[in-house]
Amino acid sequence: MTISPGFTAVEVREFVHEYQLVRYGQKARWLVEQDVPYSRLRRWQDAVFEGDLDRALIPREGSAMTMPPKKRTAFERARAVERGDQAKEVARLSARVRELEETNTALGKAIGLLHAMSEEEPENTPTPTNQPDS
Repeated sequence: MTISPGFTAVEVREFVHEYQLVRYGQKARWLVEQDVPYSRLRRWQDAVFEGDLDRALIPREGSAMTMPPKKRTAFERARAVERGDQAKEVARLSARVRELEETNTALGKAIGLLHAMSEEEPENTPTPTNQPDS
């Protein structure tokens, strides 16, 4: 179930979060560029911040009592910083995974070479004879 035909809950949530990060005084122009009417944005905001977007439920009360607009913007800025930190962590971990995969590949090649070398050695190697201690 979606809140708006043609948009998934994830798309609506991301759109609302993007809107919250637009600078004051530029939001109306941004909405026009996105071709989304303000009334639709308000309905989406209510669903994201005060309703249940995943089940397409919008609260009946029209006022923003749960989270005022200024707090929404602060919340979105904090969320953007958190997402940036998460992106850095993902990049760091991805680099570590690549490093470990390269190490794994090198070890696999080394093991393969050792197996190849052991196959080339003669099987009947003379064993040292027991010599009495002097």
